[in-house]
Amino acid sequence: MRHLALALTLCLASPAAHAACGGSWGDFIGGLKNEAVAKGHSAATVDRFFASARQDPKVLKADRSQGVFKRDFIDFSRRVISKSRINKGRANAKKYASVFAKAEREYGVPAGVLLAFWALETDYGAVQGDFNTLNALLTLSHDCRRPELFRPQIFAALELFERGNFDPKTTKGAWAGEIGMVQMLPEDIIANGVDGDGDGKVSLKTSAPDALLSGAKMLQSLGWNAGEPWLQEVQVPEKMDWSKTGLNTTLSVQEWAAMGVRARAGSFEGGAGSILLPMGKDGPAFLAYPNFQTYFEWNQSFVYVTTAAYFATRLSGAPVYDAGNPSPSLSDANMKLLQKKLAARGHDVGKIDGILGSGTRAAVQAEQKRLGFAADAWPTLALLKKL
Repeated sequence: MRHLALALTLCLASPAAHAACGGSWGDFIGGLKNEAVAKGHSAATVDRFFASARQDPKVLKADRSQGVFKRDFIDFSRRVISKSRINKGRANAKKYASVFAKAEREYGVPAGVLLAFWALETDYGAVQGDFNTLNALLTLSHDCRRPELFRPQIFAALELFERGNFDPKTTKGAWAGEIGMVQMLPEDIIANGVDGDGDGKVSLKTSAPDALLSGAKMLQSLGWNAGEPWLQEVQVPEKMDWSKTGLNTTLSVQEWAAMGVRARAGSFEGGAGSILLPMGKDGPAFLAYPNFQTYFEWNQSFVYVTTAAYFATRLSGAPVYDAGNPSPSLSDANMKLLQKKLAARGHDVGKIDGILGSGTRAAVQAEQKRLGFAADAWPTLALLKKL
């Protein structure tokens, strides 16, 4: 599920359109139609495209209730990485071996990475979403929470409609407007769609070759470096400077080794990276290489990204991670209380939502260091009580 960074610049026709959200639904649709015509689309085409437009309250409900990302890494990864998904992944690796070979040859993306996204996004194409895509994009654009993310996708969908690759009445996908087996937004389909099966069309809903190669091309466009690792499980010593852990610090593998960090299996796979402790110093530990950052261009959720990257290593032959014995995760109420206390101390934790995202992790680590705790960015009840 590609959630674009909120800082994206709007690609709209006029300055007034930047704030175009809310208000009556009829006026909102009318404004979009006028803008589409101003962009050069014919009035007749625009009328046909928007003829079936409806608000979908179920989309807003889904947008407001993303509780799955409140789960910790161990809980989330164990829920979504099942034996069945691993077996299906291996079977699909064999079935589409030539497609995966082409994806790595032309775009530098290994099979395991694509298989993991394919599995987590749609269970290998089986569950692609049942929301009308146009209505989802319209509803989220009308809603004033994140119109800058979704509004440009409407005009991209209009372009796909003109090409004959989008039916506003029947095209369905995820609640946030993504389409197909690897869940791509309309702009990404236009920029990165690949006809992988040679039938002259880009069919991300029905063609695995199209979906996989399109996903690979998109990852390449987002900065994936061919031939380089993305994540590797490591073992950390009982004591080290925990403030150096986290994605904001990158050191050479020689420097990590000097601190007592070891690859859990084999040797280090890259030259430099960051120590990732999704549940603190007593839980699983990974070395995140530069390619790991590309995952955040696909999805903004820390727990999803870490799980997807780890799953890709499993599908590439890595063993099950060592879960360790981490301190229990905070309850939803306590996580929100923690965020409020951190915000009160001047930290930017974003929305008080109970989700342990990058902003909250950075704030936790800073407060742990100030208060004399192990600065591993994992919040505990002891830290909460001390704040």
